[in-house]
Amino acid sequence: MAEAQTKTSNTADSDAEIPSKRNSDLTRDDVLEVLSNQRRRYAIHYLKRRDGEPVAVSELTDSVASWENEKEIDALNHRERKRVRNALRQFHLPKMDEYGFVEYNSQRGIIELTEAASDANFYVDSLTGRDIPWGVYYLGLSGVSVACLLGIWIGAYPFSLLSPLFFGVFLVTALSVSSAGHLYDNYCRMRLGARDRPAEVEEK
Repeated sequence: MAEAQTKTSNTADSDAEIPSKRNSDLTRDDVLEVLSNQRRRYAIHYLKRRDGEPVAVSELTDSVASWENEKEIDALNHRERKRVRNALRQFHLPKMDEYGFVEYNSQRGIIELTEAASDANFYVDSLTGRDIPWGVYYLGLSGVSVACLLGIWIGAYPFSLLSPLFFGVFLVTALSVSSAGHLYDNYCRMRLGARDRPAEVEEK
């Protein structure tokens, strides 16, 4: 009897040592896998907007279907709702639960973000397809700055009309404005959950 109790105790201790994926940080591969699908991105966006509150599958379905079909929720038909609802229930929500992004109770039809997903920021700036990437923008700004600096240095017209002080003020101002714009674009426009509608919908 004592041996059985010891074995049970050892098993419990061993199970306790196994970290739950929902309480650990999300890996880069997990994030890339989950965010590779638009419906899952829409789902995370909506759940982020709810600040961690539990959400019914039907409620999530309405918003995801609305964004996906570019319609108001009241204008959605039964087929559009059903297609999204079935996909969420049968594939996307179980997958997000498996990867530690949500806690999905399939019996009650309730979903909520895990603590790890709630604390993480997810950006979709490379998925909208219309904006100039910030890396390209900064490369262009650097090229203009180098051209101006060389022109001033060799005294070429019209750069000879610019003083080094004017160029310095221009460069600092350009970098400051660009950095502020970059911060706003990333954190307030391209971050999942930052606005009422996902950036991918806004850009269509």
